[in-house]
Amino acid sequence: MVSFRSLMVTKRSDMLLNSILRGSAASCLSGWAWVLLYWEGPYGILLWNPETFALAEGWGISWEAFVGTGANDGLVQQWLGLVGWVYVVCAGVVLVARRESKLQLAVLLGGTGMLVVLAYAKYRLAQNQIPMFLEHGAQMLSPALLVMALTIGVRHRATVAVAIVAFIATFCGHGYYAIGWLPTPGNFHAMTSLILGVEYETANMLLRIAGALDFVICVGVLIPATRKASALYATFWGLVTALARPLAGMSWELNYWGADQFVHEGVLRAPHFLLPLFLFLLWREVDADSSAPESVSDGPELTEN
Repeated sequence: MVSFRSLMVTKRSDMLLNSILRGSAASCLSGWAWVLLYWEGPYGILLWNPETFALAEGWGISWEAFVGTGANDGLVQQWLGLVGWVYVVCAGVVLVARRESKLQLAVLLGGTGMLVVLAYAKYRLAQNQIPMFLEHGAQMLSPALLVMALTIGVRHRATVAVAIVAFIATFCGHGYYAIGWLPTPGNFHAMTSLILGVEYETANMLLRIAGALDFVICVGVLIPATRKASALYATFWGLVTALARPLAGMSWELNYWGADQFVHEGVLRAPHFLLPLFLFLLWREVDADSSAPESVSDGPELTEN
């Protein structure tokens, strides 16, 4: 027997969890769409090379047509602009995707594929540093997670498992740089110093601590007793690191206050805090249900005949 009230509470909870996954995928895709349409994006490293030009030349495309004679009129720039609009379409589909539409689900899986290639491009730009690829785990898997939530269920063990994999990949990748096992990116120090108003040495120490905590929560999320606390900390830290980009870069002295240059940096990182939030809310509900004493239902009951 399942009480009607319990069923409605579960339905509302499922809607919230699905909305979080939608927001995660839509934010990531729309943020990268802005990068590709406004800037060039990381795909360029996969295209600006002799091998790609040789392939284009084999199709009868000249060097002038390949590189262009001005801004955004070369084959590569045109292709990247087209990919940017594909990202826009994918972000729109995220908001309306339904389980019954195989076309919509296929578009979302295509979005995951494009994000995987994008992460590979970032990996190449970072001179083949694996943590750079891993750091994009939450972003890459966000559209696929929504597909899983719509098809097999937001609470299904496989859906949760993929969310955990995305969580661990992202925070391990970030922690690897923050703790200093690979050279810590200069913008890490710059953002910490600018936002907190501290010197380089203090910023470096704070980053080392943050990097260590990244690995702690990657272990903690696998332990039932510490998984909620780990997911809650990751939600906070993921939000802080996403907001750090626009907070450190924007200025009243810039055109549009620099929003066109920095806001998308926070938007595309939304999966870094929304996926941990998804896990925290799910586990909080699971733990509450498992610890609640059985009681007589105070509403209508649904029974199977």
